[in-house]
Amino acid sequence: MTTKVSFSRRNDNPGVIIEDVADSGVRENGVRENGGRPPDPDLADRLAEVFDLVGPLYRRAHRKVEQDAPAEGLSVGVRAVLTMLRANGPMTVPQMGRSQALSRQFVQRMVNDAAASGLVEAVPNPAHKRSSLIRLTDRGDAAVTALARRERALLAQAAGDLTPGDLDACVRVLSRLLRFLDHVDVD
Repeated sequence: MTTKVSFSRRNDNPGVIIEDVADSGVRENGVRENGGRPPDPDLADRLAEVFDLVGPLYRRAHRKVEQDAPAEGLSVGVRAVLTMLRANGPMTVPQMGRSQALSRQFVQRMVNDAAASGLVEAVPNPAHKRSSLIRLTDRGDAAVTALARRERALLAQAAGDLTPGDLDACVRVLSRLLRFLDHVDVD
């Protein structure tokens, strides 16, 4: 399934129409939530700028985590698993994959690495016999807590002259883009 975005100017509801294109044809899912305003063609260029920055930012952050994490012996993938479990409590591997838009197989490899280091453990899942819950061990909690403390100190330096409003706008835009791409299959 692909997503088709088309611009439509109608008197009753101008806006962007997002349609899912399936083998059976085209179905209209709804109109973009833009308050009925006509789309601004310059926004696509500005959003492209955002994506152009997000890629290098993500890769540099990965490298920084891997450079700083050897004290805990954490790869970026294991760190992501530990952070997710710290924030959400015990989860299944498929739940972790869906929440982070990662394949179940990749998450399973990271969970296996974390388990081999004694950072996580599998426990019975009362809701599903064949899909164990993964939870942090005390050692895993201590490792991710120490890493988060160092990262927060680094991020405090990076904040510079950014305001809470700047960060609110950034989070709002990135969250909107993430929701727009929510349907993308990661397996």
